[in-house]
Amino acid sequence: MTSLPLRDARDVVLPNGLKVVLVPQPHVHRAVASLYLRVGSRFESQQNNGISHFLEHMVFRGTSTLPSAHAQALAFERLGGTLYAATHVDHGVMSISVPPTNLEPVLALLGEVTTSPRFTAIEVERGIVREEILEDLDDEGRDIDADNNARALMYERHPLGFTITGDIAALDRFDEPMLRAHHARHYTTANAVLCLAGRLDPEACARAAERHFGAMPRGEQVPAAPPPNGQKKPRFRFIENQSSQTDLRIAFRGVSERDPREPAVEMLLRVLDDGMSTRLYERICDRLGLCYDVSGMFEAYEDDGVVDIAAGVQHDRATVVVREIFALLRELAEVGPREDELAKARDRHLWSVEAMLDDVEATAGFHGLAALADITRTPEARHEELARVSVADVRDAARALFRPERLTVVAVGLLRSSEEAKLEKAVRSFG
Repeated sequence: MTSLPLRDARDVVLPNGLKVVLVPQPHVHRAVASLYLRVGSRFESQQNNGISHFLEHMVFRGTSTLPSAHAQALAFERLGGTLYAATHVDHGVMSISVPPTNLEPVLALLGEVTTSPRFTAIEVERGIVREEILEDLDDEGRDIDADNNARALMYERHPLGFTITGDIAALDRFDEPMLRAHHARHYTTANAVLCLAGRLDPEACARAAERHFGAMPRGEQVPAAPPPNGQKKPRFRFIENQSSQTDLRIAFRGVSERDPREPAVEMLLRVLDDGMSTRLYERICDRLGLCYDVSGMFEAYEDDGVVDIAAGVQHDRATVVVREIFALLRELAEVGPREDELAKARDRHLWSVEAMLDDVEATAGFHGLAALADITRTPEARHEELARVSVADVRDAARALFRPERLTVVAVGLLRSSEEAKLEKAVRSFG
């Protein structure tokens, strides 16, 4: 195992309370400005679900000096980058990569866009977002996205079970006063972190950040209500949908980002799915030939988490695939991974950290999200944390997670009634 080079990252807090993370990488040829925000579907209600995502779209619609979406896009692209934005369950991001000489002018643009959007052409953008929502619906208006349905079944009426885009009825209610109120609540220094990475002068960047983000109001940190968990047995839902395959989600309530078991769960997922030689793909695809692709995911929040396995399968193979995945999970819970599997996972993580030295976007993402979550760690410290995880730690994490009272399974596709009954029986008998 090679040693990791250290980054000279530093935190600066502006007079208005905005935390700025500066990560100089003098050997690269780009610079990145990424603003991370405490905003997303988990901070919404049933009445305004989707407004964070709609607000993300609306900040592309111009400012006082950039009167249209086109003028705003042109201003960024003339500086050598394209503004990227995304809304997730528990955070949003606006990010742009440019030549280092253009970092200050792009900071000026980013500061203007995030602090003083015009909210023009609302009806045009509403139509665009409506099309995005329709992608997850069938002809009858039912949500047929397996991820959306798994989260809704797992978290029920809690915001962690909401969709990020919301529904069309809520979308139609959003107006400028609602957008401005949501912007005023979330786009504040108490709910934001600005990360600057790449070839940059830290002192000059700190001064530029103060010039261009000094107008951002302080505000108050938006609270998040923890999800209840009264589940006692597995949950199952089948949604009939005319399709060529049945889309499966096998999901377990996970652990939070601050849970002491979190590193072990991360390594558990790396044993399951970190390349085509890991357990999920080798067993389900390579050895048994049951489907084209299968994948695992671990998402940790400040107070909960989700471990999720996804597969698209022939309709009449749904039960077989679920049973095989269950058997694989039981093996990990009973005996844990082999030491060589864990060693490979450690090495692959180390190499991904080293690769981050050449990836300014990934560097900004790591430091920005860690600062937003108030988790004090560097990529090097994170690797050391994962490298300490043992076979017994992974086995114990699997035993704690892969339990019937944590399980939710959703199938979206075409199943004969007999196949649906078999699948539900396999789920109900897990554990």
